Amino acid sequence: MTDGEWAEARPLLPVPGWMRGRGGRPEGYCHRALLDAIRYPVDNGIKWRAMPADFPPWDRVYAFFRRWCENALVKEFHDRLRAQVRERLDRDTEPTAGVIDSQSVKADAVVGSDSRGFDGGKLINGRKRHVVVDTLGLLLGVMVTAADVGDRTAAQVLLHQVADAHHCLEIIWADGGYTGSLVEHCLAAFALVLAIVKRSDDTRGFVVLPKRWIVERLFAHLMRSRRLARDFERRTTSAEAMIYWSMTLLMTRRLARSPRGRA
Repeated sequence: MTDGEWAEARPLLPVPGWMRGRGGRPEGYCHRALLDAIRYPVDNGIKWRAMPADFPPWDRVYAFFRRWCENALVKEFHDRLRAQVRERLDRDTEPTAGVIDSQSVKADAVVGSDSRGFDGGKLINGRKRHVVVDTLGLLLGVMVTAADVGDRTAAQVLLHQVADAHHCLEIIWADGGYTGSLVEHCLAAFALVLAIVKRSDDTRGFVVLPKRWIVERLFAHLMRSRRLARDFERRTTSAEAMIYWSMTLLMTRRLARSPRGRA
């Protein structure tokens, strides 16, 4: 991170227990060094054991990554950054609208058969990333499943999580893969309007569809993180954490680039 990124990120970091008088041994490495070390494989796609010597030892970095993943600290840090970005753009911290979609990616050989499948529509053997984003393209929720899990099936679980975390949500835009009983289920169970954005039958070639391009832009950003170009994680929880870390890269850069109080 640049000094500007660190100045934006440091006040938003979760405070360790030993700094709040709750006991425990102080960490042996600076948080900035550990964050830089985690962001490096996310951005460049290297193995943990290939960590450059400039960073702390790879096993200490991985232990930090696992601890933040298991205690949902990476999501907490990500959500604080998202709120800061929205405030900087003169938006409410809690969104009222979002977009849902999924992306199938090939899985590496380390991914077991219990969490991988074959997506017949995309002809991909691997995993599927189900995401909900706000109208700025910032992540609200993510769930990684086997690629053979249907969009509507995963959306029921993901939208339940997102609706619980963001009570101001009123409408979610989606493509034609989310039609059917899911529309009525969202309205009855979560008080969410699921609006389907369909492509016209008369349209030929590539056309930018309203609202749906927002989530497609998120997928384009994720594919720029080389660790996410393919699913290399043994656990789906680690795969979800990698997506959150990739989004922190995007948001810290945006915060450091924009003057305070301006978009």
